[in-house]
Amino acid sequence: MASKEHQKKTILAVQGMTCAACANRVEKALGKLEGVQSASVNLATEQAVVEHGKSLSVSRLIETIEAAGYQVAADKQKAELKINDMTCATCANRVEQALAKAPGVSRAAVNLAAELASVEYDANIVGLEDLIEIVEKTGYRASKLEQQALDQQEDKEEEKLALASRRMWVAWIFTLPAAVWMLVGMFMDGHQHGWPNPLVYNIGMLVLALPVVGWAGWNVFASAWRAVRHGSANMDTLIAMGTFAAMITGIIVFFGLPIENYAGIAAMIMAFHLTGRYVETKARGRASQAIRKLLELGAKTATVLVDGQEQQVAIQDVRPGDIMVVRPGEKIPTDGMVVKGESAVDESMATGESLPVTRRQGDAVIGSTLNQQGLLQVEATKVGKDTFLSQVIKMVQEAQGTKVPIQEFADRVTGYFVPVVLVVAAMTFAAWMLFPETLMAAGAWLRDILPWTGAHTSGVTLALFATIAVLVIACPCALGLATPTALMVGSGMGAENGILIRNGAAIQSMSDIDVVVFDKTGTITQGKPRVTDVEAVAGDEKELLTAAAGVEQGSEHPLGMAIVEEARNRQLTLAEPGEFKSLTGRGVSALLDGKEVFVGSRLLMDEQGVDWAPAKETLDRLEQQGKTAMLVAADSRLLGVVAVADTIKEDSAAAIEQLHKMGLHTVMLTGDNRQTANAIAEMAGIDQVLAEVLPDGKVEKVKDIQSQGHKVAMVGDGINDAPALTQADVGVAIGTGTDIAIEAADITLISGSLSGVVRSIRLSRLTFRKIRQNLFWAFAYNTVAIPLAILGLLHPVIAEIAMATSSISVVGNANLLRRSKI
Repeated sequence: MASKEHQKKTILAVQGMTCAACANRVEKALGKLEGVQSASVNLATEQAVVEHGKSLSVSRLIETIEAAGYQVAADKQKAELKINDMTCATCANRVEQALAKAPGVSRAAVNLAAELASVEYDANIVGLEDLIEIVEKTGYRASKLEQQALDQQEDKEEEKLALASRRMWVAWIFTLPAAVWMLVGMFMDGHQHGWPNPLVYNIGMLVLALPVVGWAGWNVFASAWRAVRHGSANMDTLIAMGTFAAMITGIIVFFGLPIENYAGIAAMIMAFHLTGRYVETKARGRASQAIRKLLELGAKTATVLVDGQEQQVAIQDVRPGDIMVVRPGEKIPTDGMVVKGESAVDESMATGESLPVTRRQGDAVIGSTLNQQGLLQVEATKVGKDTFLSQVIKMVQEAQGTKVPIQEFADRVTGYFVPVVLVVAAMTFAAWMLFPETLMAAGAWLRDILPWTGAHTSGVTLALFATIAVLVIACPCALGLATPTALMVGSGMGAENGILIRNGAAIQSMSDIDVVVFDKTGTITQGKPRVTDVEAVAGDEKELLTAAAGVEQGSEHPLGMAIVEEARNRQLTLAEPGEFKSLTGRGVSALLDGKEVFVGSRLLMDEQGVDWAPAKETLDRLEQQGKTAMLVAADSRLLGVVAVADTIKEDSAAAIEQLHKMGLHTVMLTGDNRQTANAIAEMAGIDQVLAEVLPDGKVEKVKDIQSQGHKVAMVGDGINDAPALTQADVGVAIGTGTDIAIEAADITLISGSLSGVVRSIRLSRLTFRKIRQNLFWAFAYNTVAIPLAILGLLHPVIAEIAMATSSISVVGNANLLRRSKI
């Protein structure tokens, strides 16, 4: 029997059990397994609870249940792991492959720039601790990314940058004198023997190089050794081999062998490498500053009412139901509902919209948004990791842990890159030892220009020269950083502009779309009716609207409520209706100040003997515009017409015009009748209308457009349109407010305005353009640089400068995305 500390409890969801005999059969099968202390199966909950030794795997329990004729439901979970000690794309590739091969893991993606692994797994088969152990077995450190620990991680990032800076400066303190000495020696004609004499020169170079390679560059050798110990090789392996080969010449030279002292060059290679690493770390920090910015937005304290008294508490002490007092100029501490007061709230941090919005009693407010004018009392509804801001941070992190499809080829190349470079370096050394004349003849015209490629050096020196250059010039980092850095900047910019990108694939797909399909209600339109026209026939507008709204106070119909809301907005005084009647299919009536008032259709007017002919032309015109027009009469006298419609949002027409300028075709998909749909489409400027489509028919319509060779983005509310959003190449959920957990959507727009769609397409196009530029330069650099190094035309120091520059330029180019206007 296993001791308690070596035991674990596993709970499995068992499917296919229909009676007590089934449960008993599963329980017995599990109980017979060696290492199982107890097994209990509950038919009602369909769960098996097993206590067993840690040596007995969960997969063995699952096999036993399946052998008994039942199934175990997968417990799908997602985790974000922080990975430490990765130095290049090969490291990221190795971690990703190790995680992806683990039993129960359905998807693993590692982002080198963010130092983040995103893993989807079956918790029945593999646990979080197992995933961390897998990473550690490949030679890296891993920990679960906790929301609360993000501040500490920021401190660690600053520490890492400070350490990189210290190493760089120490390296240069010793490298600069060595570089100056080598330069002086060349001018003093001591190039071959060393100035002032070979012994002093050789000892001096070794003494200056040792602190650079041995201390400042120690972490490079440690990383290389870790990789080799775990059966792989990474970028640091190449640098370590290059600097070691150069450094060893500083020792060999004392034994009188025909070789030049490259110890000073070893120091220069390491110094430039550490400089590149520092600049890259700093640039990567800028690329990932979106999450830092989001964290800084959060309020640190809240003023809470306790027994009627105001009390300031830390934000983590706020609980749902607490009443928070928010003064003008203060941030709303957490998500909540306004219970008292009215104010203009700046929600730009969430929606990207610059204009403040009015929030009054009953309205939901977003935590960390800025209260501008009035005093508000807000009841906290969501706190901690459930708040809008926490969800945004989580979504941005998850997006940064995904991949863009175009990256797959670069990943495949990266997987083989370092081993291939090691083979090429070995072959270069052998070729220079065997065929030096042939290789010297190649690019002979360049050798006359380049001072370091002369034939005066020995064959071994030439071979080492070219081999070291091959080792340090090859750069998988540029390939590995090309996509993740652009994705980090793009997803961060999106969050700052109210655009939440669920995964990297959405950016590539969104940049390719040529058709945008919109749902009508709540997407192009406001989603609720409002009064559009008040046209008096007798009397004035005020009398007409007062009469109509007075009657409709007794109605619960959305059209009636819209009329009442309009009257209140105009601050009209409404009389209390008496004897209210709802006349099915025709309208409503009530007594107002002794007058019988009717609001409704032509049929209702005919029944009451009201002559509505003076309003016929107005009625026809309004109905042709897709509006619901109602006649209003008092004591058989026609007062006029009130029209109500679900109007288009303020920016819909402008946004759709922008989409047309971007070369996109627009389609409106709606269940409304054709007349109303056409009227809305005309106002918005939509190209094509698909009307009278039932909810389950929307998917087919999207499929039809795709079958014509189009790439489709579907824009809807994310709830009623979920199947169509999933079917589209990119699903965009719009105007979801504080609820951003829309699984069907690839992109979620927090603001309800269509300008967000325009911004998301621009952002996707700009981000994907940066990704393509980065991949092109990364491939082009390696394609050109490695052959030059093989031919001995690149000085190892220049090779190292070029290698460092390639990584920095890729990260820098991604950061340039911030300057783009979306």
